[in-house]
Amino acid sequence: MNKLPMTQPPHPDSLGIKVTCAVVTVSDTRSPQTDKSGQLIQELLLAANHAIAVYKIIKDEPDQIQAQIELLGENANLDVVIFNGGTGIAPRDTTYDAIAKLLEKTLPGFGELFRFLSYQEIGSRAIASRAVAGVYQNQLIFSLPGSSNAVRLGMEKLILPELVHLVSQMRG
Repeated sequence: MNKLPMTQPPHPDSLGIKVTCAVVTVSDTRSPQTDKSGQLIQELLLAANHAIAVYKIIKDEPDQIQAQIELLGENANLDVVIFNGGTGIAPRDTTYDAIAKLLEKTLPGFGELFRFLSYQEIGSRAIASRAVAGVYQNQLIFSLPGSSNAVRLGMEKLILPELVHLVSQMRG
């Protein structure tokens, strides 16, 4: 028996919920002017009627990444933190390792589905992605690769369709 892919969520999300987000680009070389992926995340969030409270570019240093997560975790008005960059396996790619150590709950389906969708676009190179998501201090944390194509895929196919639902679940 063949099932068609789901096109609508199993139950509707609450309308009118505005999610407050932070966008953090992890890069040793990008600036606000050259950060196409960070800009794209912000554009997509704003187009979906969500708010951007924080935008930062930080170096791909585990201590800086963890300090940023801890600092943002103190902001009770922040619902979601979306990182981009540093998710590969190159020596300077430390985002996954830094984030994974702090997550209180993980959403393994995010990384699994991201790699599945990436595989459909780029083939077996998708295995090198260490996209991850979870919860820290009652905030959703997402970590995407730094390429604009990967950001668009993760945002449009996974994060934006589920953002309101996940935040609603965390709020209880």
